[in-house]
Amino acid sequence: MMINVTLKDGVVKQYEQGTTAAEVAKSLGAGLYKAACAAKVDGKAVDLRTPLESDCTLSILTFDAPEGKHAFWHTASHVLAQAVMRLYPDTKYTIGPAVENGFYYDFDVEKPFTPEDLAAIEKEMAAIVKSGVELDRFELDAPQARELMKDQPYKLELIDKHAASGEKVSFYRQNDFTDLCAGPHLMNVAPLKAIKLLQSTGAYWHGDSSNKMLCRVYGIAFPKASELSDYLHMLEEAKRRDHRKLGRELDLFDIYEEGPGFPFFFPKGMILRNLLESFWREEHQKHGYQEIRTPLILNEELWHRSGHWDHYKDNMYTTKIDDRDYAIKPMNCPGGILVYKRRMNSYRDLPQRLAELGIVHRHELSGALHGLMRVRCFTQDDAHIFMTPDQIEAEVLGVINLIDSIYRVFGFDYFLELSTRPEDSMGSEEQWETATAALRKALEDNGRPYTVNEGDGAFYGPKIDFHLRDSIGRTWQCGTIQLDFQMPERFDLAYIGSDGERHRPVMVHRTAFGSIERFIGILIEHYAGAFPLWLAPVQIKVLPVTDEHIPYAQSVADTLTRAGLRIELDSRNEKVGYRIREAQLQKIPYMLVLGGKEAESGEVAVRDRRDGKTTTMLLADFVEKMKTEVETKAN
Repeated sequence: MMINVTLKDGVVKQYEQGTTAAEVAKSLGAGLYKAACAAKVDGKAVDLRTPLESDCTLSILTFDAPEGKHAFWHTASHVLAQAVMRLYPDTKYTIGPAVENGFYYDFDVEKPFTPEDLAAIEKEMAAIVKSGVELDRFELDAPQARELMKDQPYKLELIDKHAASGEKVSFYRQNDFTDLCAGPHLMNVAPLKAIKLLQSTGAYWHGDSSNKMLCRVYGIAFPKASELSDYLHMLEEAKRRDHRKLGRELDLFDIYEEGPGFPFFFPKGMILRNLLESFWREEHQKHGYQEIRTPLILNEELWHRSGHWDHYKDNMYTTKIDDRDYAIKPMNCPGGILVYKRRMNSYRDLPQRLAELGIVHRHELSGALHGLMRVRCFTQDDAHIFMTPDQIEAEVLGVINLIDSIYRVFGFDYFLELSTRPEDSMGSEEQWETATAALRKALEDNGRPYTVNEGDGAFYGPKIDFHLRDSIGRTWQCGTIQLDFQMPERFDLAYIGSDGERHRPVMVHRTAFGSIERFIGILIEHYAGAFPLWLAPVQIKVLPVTDEHIPYAQSVADTLTRAGLRIELDSRNEKVGYRIREAQLQKIPYMLVLGGKEAESGEVAVRDRRDGKTTTMLLADFVEKMKTEVETKAN
């Protein structure tokens, strides 16, 4: 029997029923077959071994596709486990998933792996890859699966959980190693040509501190050695740009053991933070937003009404006031809803755009905390837009354009992702379909390419996420647009329509920065601490060559300060070369080195951080140059 297989660009080809995805790839070209990592059948990622039994759409996934990388890295994790079991046969192995950048595997071992151990494991992995062994997939019922894994207690636990569903348990075998796994995986290990084990850390089984501490080994793999080399170079560059290190060195912020997850911002960090907030306010005023401020603590009943208590209570901090239960807000939206609800609105009042730089608190596990990127207290640049149903597309497009204009100022490229209904969600199927279709339509009208992340929406609605790409190629999820039909229902929101009747508004939740703290962390790493002039906490360092040049340097400093520029006068009794080097380490955009020649002529010798060159110009010309660079927010 022949079946119709719809391929890329809508091309339809016929194949015998039972033809595998790998065989289709081979028929399309030897190059594609060699590069194939997995396949996608009717939108679901599957093994290349998968037989096609009926008419379907088929995509062949290479390493360039996210699902292709996932299969590639997941296979590498099995090779890691195979190597460990060869070298340390008493090991109990647990799980080894692909993650955003590579893979890991958790092992129960007598003592943690050392760097020397990792080198030996990596060498054994290379030998396994060189053998080119194929992976075989097979299924067993629960009793057979338990017998196969009788010496692996962690696998037995997983089998017992799986057995409750009544389905068979799937395994992958590669020579002398077999693992319980759903896949998908590569056909064989040969494509894993470039593997590097990066580190070994501790991790609790199931992430629960009451369980045993395991040894987690992280790794990365690529089809080409050059790609691995580029990645390792990027990691070194990322270390150099680490915002935690630079935050201390540049005296911007720090996090102390007295408040894990609660950042302290220092004077220079506050300058940067206030500049970002002022920029945010200016842009939002231009786009018709009104700023509000809502309380930090609200009663528990509100969070039950919003649905956060049922879906988010484990991440919330609570307290008691006058014998009543209260919660410190983890999100700003219920407060924004109460602001909207303070009066009856007409359709003429909509859309209503309420923006808030709201401080929120969320209980994150201590192991998940990471500088400014993952904290327990942060400021969300929130906005909530209340609108009529026929305003959805225009408002979502307006938000996309606003966020785009903000990111362009910092030189960020980005890509868009549509996330659909998760398993743990509120509302009817019809509401979700309507909301998802509205976001999809806005994305298509916007014209920028986007991907779909199935099942990763907020519990109250689908969302569009903005993933920034920084100067060394890493991506960060920042802005988001979430369409919500649920909160207006739960809070009985209304507006009076043109017909004089009550109607239910639709709500959009959205951020541009995501959070001020995290965005600052991203900016520090994006710029490696060398901020553009408009953002630099100290824009100009004034350096008199000797003590006799201090009066002229002070007059220059006063002129720059009156012009609204942020300057520091460094007249310490140190050699000027030493002070220049220190200013370079502090990544000051401009240095004015002032000696007798400059004092006599009324000029300034300007040293540019970007190229280290020194140019002499009139002070008035320098001031105008600085003003222009600040006003245009030049990068």
